Amino acid sequence: MRHLYFLLPGTSKRYACGGLFAELKTLKLAQKLCSAEVVTYEQREPDTLFLDDLLQRPNLASGIFVISWGFHVPKLAQRLRGQNLVYHAHSSGYGFSLPGDVPILAVSRNSLGYWGQRSANAPLFYLPNHIDEVFTNRQLPRDIDVLVQVRKSSDYLLNTLVPALKPHGKVVCLEGFVDDLSERFNRSKVYLYDSAEHWALSRVSEGFGLPPMEAMACGCQVFSSVNGALADYLDPGFNCQKISVYSTAYDVERILAALTTSTPKIMAPADLQPYREAALLPRLEVILAELNHFFDHRAQHSGDVPGLTQPRLSRLYLKKVMAKLRRKLGR
Repeated sequence: MRHLYFLLPGTSKRYACGGLFAELKTLKLAQKLCSAEVVTYEQREPDTLFLDDLLQRPNLASGIFVISWGFHVPKLAQRLRGQNLVYHAHSSGYGFSLPGDVPILAVSRNSLGYWGQRSANAPLFYLPNHIDEVFTNRQLPRDIDVLVQVRKSSDYLLNTLVPALKPHGKVVCLEGFVDDLSERFNRSKVYLYDSAEHWALSRVSEGFGLPPMEAMACGCQVFSSVNGALADYLDPGFNCQKISVYSTAYDVERILAALTTSTPKIMAPADLQPYREAALLPRLEVILAELNHFFDHRAQHSGDVPGLTQPRLSRLYLKKVMAKLRRKLGR
């Protein structure tokens, strides 16, 4: 198996976000199957390869570059043209396209479908994000009624719904990074997540939505938006409830009822298994073997499957219209 280079702008606090943590978890999984390491390209870090230095080395065909940082992908793809390159797709909707010889690993079926249309002749694979085993129900006393993370939360959630809930119980709003989020989920009865507004303003999609799944893995009930990849696993009315529905009073009524229910709506342990390491490692092993075979083939053969480019689609559309006209005239 070729050596994997996971390209990241940096790994310091400056770059801390869900995408970074998810990518580092994927790196750790890959390291259990083959040799893999981080390569930074914006800031130099101790004991870490820097892309400028790496590209001076010979025999880079023995490696695979894995890029993932959405807004940086077009420039990185151009810079690494000709190398063995893989795009690890988290969010979708950035608007760029990729050549057909760039395999794509999608973390959600939402993103897989997006790239299945946008890069129809590229190798495509589904590799969901890893839910760490630390996210499990520890059977702790739940002294927090409602938990909210401020980041990505909608204006409605923070400025209307939260104030409406505070007279009815203990509402905790988390600002900034939390060292042990699983502990907070284990202490909470209900977790609120409403990211539709955030992603609409960003003009890209929710790539996976780790927090609601992590919360449910800890036995916490979830009220969430169901945008983007959240629809992969959220099932309103069955393992969660939809937030921001019709009126504040309706949201409050359902949340207060959830605080006292003896039958919480959460994902069952069996539903979480596809996102655990035991299920992900065999899947990743198959994907890595497929990638290796593809790059072996590409080194010996030219591609001849046409992509869905705009000029080609225009020609095909015109061809379809002309054929339809000919059939009508021939009647």
